[in-house]
Amino acid sequence: MADNTPTGPVELGAEMDYQEHEKTYSLFIGLSKYVTLSTVALLIAMAFGFFTSAGFFSAFILFVLINLVGAYLLR
Repeated sequence: MADNTPTGPVELGAEMDYQEHEKTYSLFIGLSKYVTLSTVALLIAMAFGFFTSAGFFSAFILFVLINLVGAYLLR
């Protein structure tokens, strides 16, 4: 029977650029935070606009305020 055990080095590809990897990961995490914030703010503003007598403009103002306060807190 043939012996198929690898005899070479474990890493065969190019070396990783860890600095670029860290930059991309930080960008992804930051983008995820702010997209989640906007989604939650939109859901709260929609519930406020649809289930109260506040209306569209009050819900829009609430959406903007939640985004501004959330962005300040997430910095």
